[in-house]
Amino acid sequence: MRFSTSILAGACAATTLLGATVAQAEPTVVTNVHGYTLVGKKLVTFTGMAFDNGKVLATGNDAALVKRYPRATRVDGEGKTMLPGLIDVHGHVFRLGFRRNEVLMGGTQNLDEALAKIRDYAKANPNRQWLLGSGWNQVIWKLGRFPTAAELDGAVADRPMTLRRVDGHATWANSKALQAAGITKDTPDPAGGRIERDAAGNPSGVLVDKAQLLVTSKIPAPTDEERRLALGTALAHFGSLGLTNVGDAGIGVDEARIYREFADQKKLTTRIYAMISDVGDDFKALSASGPLKGYANDRYNLRAVKLRGDGALGSRGAAMLDPYSDDHANKGLLLQDDATMNAKVQAALKAGYQTNTHAIGDAANHQILNAYQAAYKDVGGKQLRNRIEHAQVVTLADIPRFKTLDLIASMQPTHATSDMNMAEDRIGKERLKGAYAWHTFLKQGTVVAGGSDFPVESANPFYGLHAAVTRTDHEGKPAQGWHPEEAMTLLQAFRAFTLDAAYAQHQEKVLGSLERGKWADFILVDQDPFKEPPANLWKTLVLQTWVGGERVYRKE
Repeated sequence: MRFSTSILAGACAATTLLGATVAQAEPTVVTNVHGYTLVGKKLVTFTGMAFDNGKVLATGNDAALVKRYPRATRVDGEGKTMLPGLIDVHGHVFRLGFRRNEVLMGGTQNLDEALAKIRDYAKANPNRQWLLGSGWNQVIWKLGRFPTAAELDGAVADRPMTLRRVDGHATWANSKALQAAGITKDTPDPAGGRIERDAAGNPSGVLVDKAQLLVTSKIPAPTDEERRLALGTALAHFGSLGLTNVGDAGIGVDEARIYREFADQKKLTTRIYAMISDVGDDFKALSASGPLKGYANDRYNLRAVKLRGDGALGSRGAAMLDPYSDDHANKGLLLQDDATMNAKVQAALKAGYQTNTHAIGDAANHQILNAYQAAYKDVGGKQLRNRIEHAQVVTLADIPRFKTLDLIASMQPTHATSDMNMAEDRIGKERLKGAYAWHTFLKQGTVVAGGSDFPVESANPFYGLHAAVTRTDHEGKPAQGWHPEEAMTLLQAFRAFTLDAAYAQHQEKVLGSLERGKWADFILVDQDPFKEPPANLWKTLVLQTWVGGERVYRKE
């Protein structure tokens, strides 16, 4: 257990062992808090918590704990609210870190504003050979179409530039980037992808799903030093948000190497539950010794595989059983055929890896459900707590299959509040009955694990809690919530980001609640989410974050 000098003061007692004098750490008691934790299905309150060697000894009345541990180091919680550290089961850690050094389009209200921001970024970064950005959303810009390479050339014409759409399923490229990728009128659409074209058939500047690889494969790979910087940036951000554990949805050998390095050097200030991206060469290399469980005092796990079934709703890449309501010639894109998907699921399960598969459209969800069903019959693996990531639009007939197949619904509440401005246009009222259906899943007994899909959405878990409970934006719109019948209760949402998130990562015995023997991962926040109006949940500020009894963040 490591503490800052101020915390260590007075915390050690001299103990004689075989004639040698060694320092033995005394327990720490945090007092004067309004604490909450789940114990089973019950929400338990407390005013103090004791921990030692990074693990919880007890929660309860703070005065009684001080009396029980009279020599303990005391930390005054100053009357703040204590919660278990929050968990985001689905994000993209290195991408978040890299993105904080890119131009971010989030918040831009129109194309002109976005181009001005891009122009300023290019001027401020004259030495970058390839400019990167993300976060654009033509729906918010009210373009009624995708932006074009010619429009991006108006801001940056001298160097290649590519910008990922907010959902990560489309890339906007300028002419230099298209040229670098060799994309012309004669370039065919790749399987699982689409090149947007103008009326004459020329590439217009946007590449959807697997077509993105045509240009992104030309971007110079980051160095290990750049990866270290990105990871450090992401970890610092997580601490400020109260995230003590995150799931990294899709890594390769390079990222795995950096994670192990950080874990060995005790620099993983947020626990990482990583998923190997697909079952190709990286999987073969990383799985040679089998799943990695509980490495470095549960700081790092690599025991899952991330597969992808389709694209996203905003770019109409999500695979639908019937055509889009606003594009009758388009059903979206399955990224592989049934046989290929079945083979991938079976390869991961046969190797003993939990399998977590991205599926947004109802056709993709149907394909993945079939793949799990077939795999259980052929190779087993049902006990691995397999997941469908997003489970965003599911036919009503397919929803019960999640329970039958013991699948976890790994869902991102802010996707609903981000998509509510276009979801009905895309799929119509009838298909919305099985979309963002958190309450329906919970009612049938399916575990719903909370996440954000950062950096597609903000990594702030209080944004997710707010969206889950209110189904409104931060201005409280729509007034009664968007399809409020599918909202979670606050207790359900809290569970989705704590104990059920830990369960979805095979960690409920060591994380997710502040119970004896579990890691002392906790946060202090500025308001009590169980007493504040739900509309204020997103405003919650994290004051301190502790991981394994060690403070890793303190708000200045």
